[in-house]
Amino acid sequence: MTQAQFNLEESEIQFLNRYQEYGFRDQDELIRAALKKLRQELETQSLEESADLYAEIYEQDRELQELTESALLDLP
Repeated sequence: MTQAQFNLEESEIQFLNRYQEYGFRDQDELIRAALKKLRQELETQSLEESADLYAEIYEQDRELQELTESALLDLP
């Protein structure tokens, strides 16, 4: 694995030092889990924003709505 060095606040260090209380083998595992969760949350947020934008565009585009309705009517 690649190593990284970064600065943390004292409260963050105290949190990391309690890794066993949270069920992690070591601080590295806790950090990897936290980063994975953050990445998933950011990706979900991005997808939600994208879906909202598409919904807004769809709501304002009558031609697109008609095209969609027409395609649905053509389904078997």
